[in-house]
Amino acid sequence: MNEIALFGTSADPPTAGHQSIISWLSFHYDKVGIWASDNPFKKHQTSLYHRTIMLGLLIDNIYPPRRNIHLSKTLSHHKSLVSVARAKDIWEIQANYTLVIGSDLVKQICQWHHVDKLFSEVFILIILRSGYVIDKLDLQALVELGARYQIVDLNAPGVSSTTYRKYRDKNVLIKSVQDYIIREQLYV
Repeated sequence: MNEIALFGTSADPPTAGHQSIISWLSFHYDKVGIWASDNPFKKHQTSLYHRTIMLGLLIDNIYPPRRNIHLSKTLSHHKSLVSVARAKDIWEIQANYTLVIGSDLVKQICQWHHVDKLFSEVFILIILRSGYVIDKLDLQALVELGARYQIVDLNAPGVSSTTYRKYRDKNVLIKSVQDYIIREQLYV
């Protein structure tokens, strides 16, 4: 049975850290579905259109190239349950699906739309993020809602989209994303 990772990100802009996560997923799963999303709990500075293009640039710059990474606008929805249903329409229903979230979302996920149904359909992979400690009570709440989860530390670069937006720290981005931001005059 295929193992499929689903990684929707509201990254604004996507960073080298996101690229590291996508690359890691591509070596551990048969297929990796990627999409830009609008998180209803956040405000976004840049449209889904631009964030999707920047995710494509990240994927294009993964070395060695990986053919199991699928960037899909179809998967993009502000409700993860809808994204999972769309993934099952694209790939096989009987696959094992894993929804990938950062440790910054562990507390928030319990407030997501029909989270109990979501947890019955996917395994949750929690990626540790620098500066976001996971509270044991939040993990207990996940289990009480029916979540099956694993926590992994990928040692991904401790960079964030917020760092770029606040301080214009270009070290958090790969060059092709930096060039795109300049060309499209984003985040000005």
